[in-house]
Amino acid sequence: MLTTIFYLIRPFLLFSLVLISTLFISRLGLSLWQFDRFESVDDLITLLFNGTRIDLSAVGYLLIIPALVHPWMMRAEKYSGRWIKTLKCLFFAIFISVLFFELATPAFINEYGFRPNRLFIEYLAYPDEVMKMLFNGHLLTLVIVFTLLILPCKVFWSLICKILAGKHPTPQFHIGSSALSFGILGLLLFSFARGTVDHRPINPSLVYFSTDPLINSLTLNSIYSVAHAYKQFGDEKNAAKMYGQMNKNKVIEIIQRETNLDPQSFINSDLPSLTKRLPIYQGKPKNLVIILEESLGAQFVSSLGGLPLTPEIDKLNNDSWAFKNLYATGTRSVRGIEAVITGFTPTPARAVVKLGKSQHNFFTIAGLLKANNYTTQFVYGGESHFDNMKSFFLGNGFTDIVDFNDIENPDFVASWGASDEDLFNQADKELNELHHEGKPFFSFIFTSSNHDPFEIPAGKVTPIKYTEDQLELYDSKELARHKAIQYADFALGKFISKAKTQAYWQDTIFLIVADHDARTSGSDLVPINSFHIPGFILNSGKENVLDERVVSQIDLAPTLLSLMGIENISPMLGHDLNDKNSAGRAMMQYADNFAYMQGNNVAILRPNKEALEFEYTQLTNKLLSKELDPELARTALAHVLWGCLAYDNQWYRSNQTIPFDLEARIQSQTVSSMSSASFD
Repeated sequence: MLTTIFYLIRPFLLFSLVLISTLFISRLGLSLWQFDRFESVDDLITLLFNGTRIDLSAVGYLLIIPALVHPWMMRAEKYSGRWIKTLKCLFFAIFISVLFFELATPAFINEYGFRPNRLFIEYLAYPDEVMKMLFNGHLLTLVIVFTLLILPCKVFWSLICKILAGKHPTPQFHIGSSALSFGILGLLLFSFARGTVDHRPINPSLVYFSTDPLINSLTLNSIYSVAHAYKQFGDEKNAAKMYGQMNKNKVIEIIQRETNLDPQSFINSDLPSLTKRLPIYQGKPKNLVIILEESLGAQFVSSLGGLPLTPEIDKLNNDSWAFKNLYATGTRSVRGIEAVITGFTPTPARAVVKLGKSQHNFFTIAGLLKANNYTTQFVYGGESHFDNMKSFFLGNGFTDIVDFNDIENPDFVASWGASDEDLFNQADKELNELHHEGKPFFSFIFTSSNHDPFEIPAGKVTPIKYTEDQLELYDSKELARHKAIQYADFALGKFISKAKTQAYWQDTIFLIVADHDARTSGSDLVPINSFHIPGFILNSGKENVLDERVVSQIDLAPTLLSLMGIENISPMLGHDLNDKNSAGRAMMQYADNFAYMQGNNVAILRPNKEALEFEYTQLTNKLLSKELDPELARTALAHVLWGCLAYDNQWYRSNQTIPFDLEARIQSQTVSSMSSASFD
């Protein structure tokens, strides 16, 4: 019987050993590649030990079902041969999948600073755009990955055949042998999968040990990381599972307090953040144009301490109300859209642009302006369906979508669509038409030339000259990014210069702001410097000034509405920056970590771990650990929980869904006016 049992469990033991060895070698190689990120050899040892626990868990999940079927299929000689062939194919598919994800990991780390995660899954929904990007900008990486994937196929197939080879010890297995094998394999693989005797199975937070997000990411393996991200799609609404609980009323109390609005402004318990805001500007309502610049961090803007790549933005910074310390809420375009267009706070879930409950009657400034008789328009050089933008916009106040198919005779088409010059030429036509219609308008323009693979028209910009020391810092891809940034800056400057000569300029406020920085990297739990972005308002009606307050992307929408002269009822938590006493805080979501910054103090929330506090020093762009202020941690927790509560309970509703009697009640309330608290 023992011989029979060993025969039955042997293939799974050997294959598990092959998988664990493969994952161990991959993790060791990745760790040595990033060895400068480790504080000591002890950290490397901890990483390898914790990583092996995750690998065992992954093996348990991958093999437990076929392992439980195996002893019973092998009992019948009629089915055993077919089952062995099936098992060979299954083992082969599992190994190739594991190997593929590990081979794809270095390129993903280079781009995003982590192992493959949720982003890897989200991009699968847009194969056309992704394949163009990969073939035009990452062809060598594709060739290397698939070459390394194909080469070992024959060798590994032979290895699998040997693992599953062997003569049956008996013509037909006794039921006792099958039952014991079933029990041994089930118990062993279940123990592997669970990974711990605690009340919860093993998960990333149990093996994370570093304050460096990349090192924590390396503790996982890539197929586990992607599977865990996929599983979390079902937990979009529950930040409390990650960061901790707080009484709902306490959450509401804190988020209302932190708006700096009069407590009497919040007049409806069913919509806790709903408030009426009076504008600073009291004249004829103005038009609004928002230009969202793709992947343009402050690190590339010399007037914000970055590289000298954006002379046009530097000039505009000096000719506007510019923000020196403006921070993005996340690292994806949809997160930037979420912040700028809706004023919604970031959460560990996907941005609301992509979530089900926010596709209709979710508050956006487009919906508010449409209710105020504005024409609302989205202009994009690519396919507007990408990242669910078109669906979200049409369901939430935008009346007109202009994308690649509407751009007239583009001179240059890249992987992501028409060039920024073609986009702005079309935008100028659209703005002139809107102006001639005589109605107020809001146009949201989203650029794409500064996006990997950085395809731009030839002869438009001259690359800056680097010293030999500088050239050592940048690879060919980063130099291509720099050139794309120069082109994006050139196209923007050209458009603004032309816009100043058009009839629509006089009555239109322009906001130019980045959606997020480019590569977000660093050894801090949240690399604050990688969230620092340019942003400035033209035609604000104020003197040109460089505003040094800490500002969040969610503050921009309330500020613009105030400058436009729009009295509004909205659920936004952002500050009207026209109030000189406002702002001084920003919030950032970096993978599973959430940062809340007040001045230079930063509280960081981590999944299933205690909050930490740091001081952010701009001179070194580093976080220095300090004693935790419990009140700052509570404020951070309230804000990250608020987003999930507001989404789940549909508190973030558009004006169109507010009952008439509530509007009447709001009109009768005494609310604080911002007109006496202007910024100067």
